[in-house]
Amino acid sequence: LHLSAVKLAELHSDLKIQEKDELSWKKLKAEGLDEDGEKEAKLRRNLNVIMTKYGMNGKKDSQLIDTNYIKDGTESDTLDDPRLEKLWSKAKTSGKFSDEELDKLWREFKHHKEKIREYNILLETVSRTEDIHKNVINPSEENLVKEEILHNKHRELKEKLRSINQGFERLRKVSHQGYDTTSEFEEPRVIDLWDMAKSANFTEKELESFREELKHFEAKIEKHHHYQKQLEISHQKLKHVEGTGDKDHLNRNKEKYAMLQEKTKELGYKVKKHLQDLSSRISQGLQHNEL
Repeated sequence: LHLSAVKLAELHSDLKIQEKDELSWKKLKAEGLDEDGEKEAKLRRNLNVIMTKYGMNGKKDSQLIDTNYIKDGTESDTLDDPRLEKLWSKAKTSGKFSDEELDKLWREFKHHKEKIREYNILLETVSRTEDIHKNVINPSEENLVKEEILHNKHRELKEKLRSINQGFERLRKVSHQGYDTTSEFEEPRVIDLWDMAKSANFTEKELESFREELKHFEAKIEKHHHYQKQLEISHQKLKHVEGTGDKDHLNRNKEKYAMLQEKTKELGYKVKKHLQDLSSRISQGLQHNEL
C-alpha cells in the first residue's frame, strides 16, 4: 500500500473498530434483531469508506499519500474540489497564518474532503437501493427493501450534507479572515460536533455537559496528534539509522518506534470510538427535532 507509519496506525484503528462493530452485528443477527438489514448495510458502507480512504478499493487515484502534515510548506495531496483548492491557495498566500496555523488549517481542509467522500459513498448506496426498490415487480418482494431503510439513509444524507455546508462556510470564513483567537474549539471534528449539537434537541444542561465532554475529546485528539508526529519523526530516524550499521543504536530506535506505533494505534482507536459515540448521541438529538 506504500502507506506512511501514521496512516498504517490509522488503518489499524479503523479496522479494529470495524471488527468490533461486525462482531456486535453478528450477535444481533443471531438474535434476529437486524431483520431489515440496515445495520449490515451500514457496516458495508463503513468498510467501503475504509477501503477507499486507504487505497484498497482497486482504484489507483483513491489512496491518500502521507497527508497528515505539511512538509516543507507544501501539501502532498490534492483536495479534489476547485472551491477548496481556491480557498486553500488564498489562505496560503494571505500572510494571515503562522506555519502552525497553516498545518491546522490543512487538517481542516483534509477533514472536509473526507466528509465529501463519505457523503458520495452514501449517496451511491442510496441510489442503488432506490433503483432496486423501483424495479420490484412482485409486491411481496417489497419486504426486501423497506421504506424505513430508505428513510434512515435519506436522513443520514441530510445530516452529512448539512455538516458539509457548515464546514465549507467555516473554511471560507477562516481562509478570508484568519483564525478567531476567541474560538471555543480548534479541532475540525470537534467544531463539527459542536455546531451540530447546538442544532440538536438538547436542554441547556445537556448542551453544557456536551461542551465539557468535547473539551476532553479535543484534548484526546491533540494527544493523538502529538504521538502521530513523534511516530513520523521516529520512522525517519529509524530509516536513517538502518543505513549506519550501528546495531545497538538500531535496536534502541526499533524499540522506541514499536512503542510509539502501539501508543498511536491505541489512541487512534480511542479517538475514533469516542467520535462514534458522540456522533451517535447528536444524531439521536437531531432525529428528535424531526419528530
